[in-house]
Amino acid sequence: MARSLFSHSSVFQPSSSLSSPKLAASLSINSSLQTQEVRPLSISKARPVSPLMKSNCSLVKCNPSVVVETEAEIPIEKKFAAFPTVMDINQIREILPHRFPFLLVDRVIECKPGVTAVGIKNVTINDNFFPGHFPERPIMPGVLMVEAMAQVGGLVMLQPEVGGSRENFFFAGIDKVRFRKPVIAGDTLVMRMTLVKLQKRFGIAKMEGKAYVGGEVVCEGEFLMATGSSE
Repeated sequence: MARSLFSHSSVFQPSSSLSSPKLAASLSINSSLQTQEVRPLSISKARPVSPLMKSNCSLVKCNPSVVVETEAEIPIEKKFAAFPTVMDINQIREILPHRFPFLLVDRVIECKPGVTAVGIKNVTINDNFFPGHFPERPIMPGVLMVEAMAQVGGLVMLQPEVGGSRENFFFAGIDKVRFRKPVIAGDTLVMRMTLVKLQKRFGIAKMEGKAYVGGEVVCEGEFLMATGSSE
């Protein structure tokens, strides 16, 4: 078997025909063709882009003017969602004993009884305190902002789950109150009250409150609520 393999070794020997001038010429032609194939296309021979291709390219890309027109078509009165309603004014009146003109909470948008609540007060030029505070520059009195926040605190504590009673629940004190910005007609006062400490033995609840307009704090402070006899 080994002999037969070595007998064919003549196949691997170069033939005399490979050294012919005709084969050498053909090899040189092939090498020149390969060189021409890998040569990059010159800019002068590049195919021009047709108008149809340009229009197709513009369809693929995002056109900013189209986006602006789409947003402009949405009326501004439809862009902002309304506050949710956890308690409407009728439900608030069932819990708080206050009535006009001293009920200063229009809606509750979040409530966890005994923990926290968020209420809103829509400040309008028709509020009865604006003619005197002040006639030329209507500003909501700071003491009424504090009162409105205390009423939201009452909504936290005067819940059946907590065991509060509207007959003997009082605003006992305030501390560290700061007024950051004036609240004017047309503003929506958003007030969050959170229970910090409850001493059931003494009937004292300590709460923290912050009031916002447009996401900015306009009033903040600490509040004390007390349960006791109305006499």
